[in-house]
Amino acid sequence: MSDPSPPPAPPTTELAEVAGGFIHEIKNRVNALSLNVQLLAEDFETPETPRERRAVRRIERLQGECQKLVDLASDFMRFARAQTIDPEATPLDTVVSRVVDFLSPTARQQKVEITWYPAADLPTVSLDRDLFELCLLNLMLNAEQAMPDGGTLTLIGRLERAADRDWVCLDVIDTGQGIAADQLPKLFRPFHTTKANGHGLGLATTRKIVLAHGGTIDVQSEPGRGTKFTIRLPATPGA
Repeated sequence: MSDPSPPPAPPTTELAEVAGGFIHEIKNRVNALSLNVQLLAEDFETPETPRERRAVRRIERLQGECQKLVDLASDFMRFARAQTIDPEATPLDTVVSRVVDFLSPTARQQKVEITWYPAADLPTVSLDRDLFELCLLNLMLNAEQAMPDGGTLTLIGRLERAADRDWVCLDVIDTGQGIAADQLPKLFRPFHTTKANGHGLGLATTRKIVLAHGGTIDVQSEPGRGTKFTIRLPATPGA
């Protein structure tokens, strides 16, 4: 008698809920651990002996690792739930301008100038504003980090007509360090990162959000010359 077939895999939404609940529990435990480490640090607030100073350094390392775990848990929860969207017809300019206004002051401190060029009369797109802002913020922060000596970050909104439908496109172009060709195919994989302190979930979450909106995201890059991400979103029917 043959072995029974394995049970069907749970739907993606159920997996997301299970993963989100699991990570939420881990995050609670890490927060409790971090609180106790903080209380321990207060016991060594004024170290006097070499042994106490060593203890303080170890406590500081523990605090740093706890914070990394909390950040990772938060990033993973966003990734797990990114496919659940609540869209509404939205002008692209409304969302992009909001993120540009938010990020521009800190970008200028890093000598990065942000410019936004929306084409006239762009049709609306069906967007979950909060999630798409997160998606765009990921791309813009990555671009800023790729320009440690300053540069320009240019965003272009344009219309692309195809036989089956119209697409509203958003180009995010930086003049940064660029990405090696062998890294480009791996760029959107979860937990793949080229950053020393990165988690590898930012771009994976960005791609997941774009796909949930029925869109696509592509990247072009050349080391030493910068990077261009292109998001294509279906225009709202009849817009």
